[in-house]
Amino acid sequence: MKKQQSGFTLIELIMVIVILGILAAFALPKFADLSSDAKKASLSGLAGSLKSASAIARSSQLAAGVTLGTAVNLDGANVVMVNGYPQALATGGISAAVGIVDTSDYTATGGAAAGGSTVTYQLTGKLSATCQVTYRAATAAADNTAPITAAPVVTITNSGC
Repeated sequence: MKKQQSGFTLIELIMVIVILGILAAFALPKFADLSSDAKKASLSGLAGSLKSASAIARSSQLAAGVTLGTAVNLDGANVVMVNGYPQALATGGISAAVGIVDTSDYTATGGAAAGGSTVTYQLTGKLSATCQVTYRAATAAADNTAPITAAPVVTITNSGC
């Protein structure tokens, strides 16, 4: 009577382990860098939100026909404006327009009511000048009624994420 064999031989098992080791050596570095990619993607998403919210707030103000410095209401948030765009404020202004109401994801610093002021958003837990998004408010002539001289600028710095 012939005996039926089943399973792997020792050589087959060693070959599978070697192949898995080779695959892991090439795949592991890619997976190790995913946290950096995720941080960069998060900053890019925030920058896009800042640009969109700024444009929506401006459109809302123009549609309402109010003066350039008047606040607008976006989905229940009072967005304080300067020069026809949201102010660069850590609370209120552009932060309210984007909907950043807590600091679990981003830490906002700086900001002022004047045109040309900046507010900086850094990932909470990764406070670094090389991993941040900066919003600079619109600037205009001194009387706040002249045409905008510079629209808001959103800058991403992600070299240290």
